[in-house]
This record gives sequence, C-alpha cells and structure tokens, in this order.
Amino acid sequence: MDSKSPYWKVTNPTLSPSHLQDLPGFTRSVYKREHALITPESHVFGSLPDWTNTSGAYLITPDIGAHFVMYLAKMQEKSRSGLPPRNIERFIFVVQGSANLTDASGTSHKLMVDSYAYLPPNSEHSVKCDAFATLVVFERRHAFLENLSTEQIVGSTDKQPLLETPGEVFELRKLLPQSLHYDFNIHIMDFQPGEFLNVKEVHYNQHGLLLLEGQGIYRLGDSWYPVQAGDVIWMAPFVPQWYAALGKTRSRYLLYKDVNRNPLQ
Repeated sequence: MDSKSPYWKVTNPTLSPSHLQDLPGFTRSVYKREHALITPESHVFGSLPDWTNTSGAYLITPDIGAHFVMYLAKMQEKSRSGLPPRNIERFIFVVQGSANLTDASGTSHKLMVDSYAYLPPNSEHSVKCDAFATLVVFERRHAFLENLSTEQIVGSTDKQPLLETPGEVFELRKLLPQSLHYDFNIHIMDFQPGEFLNVKEVHYNQHGLLLLEGQGIYRLGDSWYPVQAGDVIWMAPFVPQWYAALGKTRSRYLLYKDVNRNPLQ
C-alpha cells in the first residue's frame, strides 16, 4: 500500500474485491445509455497492446458511446508503453509510483504522482518504469483544425493556477492550454466537505471522470450515486449531472472534457 501517495485510495479502494467475499455478485458499477459508473471491484485487467510488463483496464471506450478512451495502466518492473494508433493524441496522469517519459528529441522527464504529459498525435515517445506506477490514460482521435497543431506538454497539478469559477465554490485547475489548438482539456476540481456544484449541468460535452480523493454523491440523469476515490464516471452529452462532496476530507476529481470544436464538425 502506497500510503504516502495522496491518491492511494485509487489503487487501494475501501470496497476492493477482498472486502466483497461475503457479497458474491455485488458491484456498484452501473451502465446506462447516457452514463456509466465503473467501480474498482469490477475492473478487469489484461495486457495492453504494444505495452510490455503492463496490465490495463479499459474503463471508457467508443463501445460505450464515447469518442475517447480512458484506461488504467499498471506498470511493473522494466515496463514500457506502446504508441497509440495514427492521429491519436494521448494524455497521461500519474496516480501512483513514478515513470520516465522520453520524447521524440530524446529528452527524459520524470513523472511523479500528480505529474502529467500530453503527447500530440503521431509523436514518438515512450514511458518506462523501473519499479511500479499506475497511470490513468486518455486517448482520442485528434480533431485537426487547419494551421493549428498541438505541442507536447509536461507538467504537474500544483504548478497550475487556480482559475475563477463564477457562481461556484469549488477550486479549478486546467492542465492543458485553453487555445483552439486543443480539442479537449483535463480539469482538476477540488471540493471541501459540504460543497457542491451550483449549476445542474446539461451540455453537449462528454466527460470521463476519476475520483482521486474523498467521497460524495453524484447525480447522473435521474439516478443518485454514492461515490468514492477510485470510482470512474462516463457522462454522455446532455445527461443532467451534479456533485456534492461528503465526508470529512476534500474531494478531488480529474475530469476529461472535449472543447473548442463545433459539434457539426
């Protein structure tokens, strides 16, 4: 157990399979047409294409109705990533351990917990791990705009400024630039216990969410779900959505959101 990591409950959830021996057949996971809750006890890990010594669990894919992929990658000793397919962009966020990213220029970047990297489509790179690391990875087919190209980004959450959230109380950081070059962004959102979204959102954007810390209640459509660190949520366009933080510690979640493209394109 990596108890020193702020996100240790993502990889050591309270309701892990070992805690469910007296509840055969039980899972909190739910799949509906417009949303899904994927909880740790239902993760199925297998080999990842072109990765070595790495097991992965695909949590959101186009089969569910999404236009992106979200998966966990558990890297072991002497493991290495593969490359995504052509024209696919990739975002990596470290939730446990550490890994080394080598980019097309041969430059190496050490990625620790809370570090992340954006890799543009068709960019040569590799992620290597000498001990262990757990990554959450987002991939999607890049929606190119003429004369606009993205650039590699390596950063960490604590280096990103807090942004204004008019009418809301949560703290917001955006990990990618907000320029038209990028067709998605990754948000880090923090709620103190008792805080909640003011707006009951309904919009055309899709979301992929990983609860990194804390617990609360998520409304998706007409359903209300108790959620905790380690839970993943997919939200289709126009599903009503709302969150309230409960418990005694802050809630933090990582949120994928498609941006900057005309829905007709």
